[in-house]
Amino acid sequence: MSGRESMQSAPIRPEEPVRLTEKVWRLTCTNPGTMTGPGTNTYLVGTADEWTVIDPGPVSERHLRAMLAAAPGIRRILVTHTHPDHSPGALALHGATRADRVGRRSPGARWQDPSFEPESEPTDGDRLRLGTGITIRVLHTPGHASNHLCYLLEEERLLFTGDHVIQGSTVVIDPPDGDMSAYLASLERLLAEDLAFLAPGHGTLIPQPHEAVRTLIRHRLQREAKVLARLRDSAPVALESLVTRAYDDVPAHLHPLAERSLLAHLLKLETEGSARQLDGTWSV
Repeated sequence: MSGRESMQSAPIRPEEPVRLTEKVWRLTCTNPGTMTGPGTNTYLVGTADEWTVIDPGPVSERHLRAMLAAAPGIRRILVTHTHPDHSPGALALHGATRADRVGRRSPGARWQDPSFEPESEPTDGDRLRLGTGITIRVLHTPGHASNHLCYLLEEERLLFTGDHVIQGSTVVIDPPDGDMSAYLASLERLLAEDLAFLAPGHGTLIPQPHEAVRTLIRHRLQREAKVLARLRDSAPVALESLVTRAYDDVPAHLHPLAERSLLAHLLKLETEGSARQLDGTWSV
């Protein structure tokens, strides 16, 4: 088995470190669910006694112990965004290690972690030197969350995507902090990067990253076209009625989540002049 194949096939083993490359390990939290898939991935980047943690996950004593055992010498904690399954673990990990926290503060929207208080808030394009032969470039990728960051390990062309791209599914875009126009633009941006693999916040490594991103863009635009078609068929229509028509291929128990992404599509269409909202209903 080649190195690339072994990276791709490395299985999810909750709370057990899984080696992906010479400098990268994955540690998956035991928080599986509808929103988290097999659990939140924490990535450990480094060598010997100098480590950086990417996304320490939710508050979990078990996960904290697993991180400390797997990576002695944690110097930095990087956070992709402040949703409650990605950043709350930073507080206890910082307390145990005094490692610097890096990421952007919560924008104060719902489903956010107000406990994240970084020592450093990086800007787009910043390069972080994490040790010999370990350089992280910061990409600001708003859409799923306004403060969302991806981290590119330049030497291995490995992009830690948080919830910008996840394996095997799509993510909820929840307005007002979630923004469909920004999300699609952030996806398009990845096509210009030299990438070998995507390391998602949920699921296994994603090979052929550019094709995966193109597929995701196509899916979103196809959904948007369906939303517009159903809107033309039934306008004026309330959001809760439109979701059953525009997301009729999605199980009904997921419609409350789908409704948030539907609203994000409608707000994008409204900005573009293709939809309008009046008295709680939508029309073309």
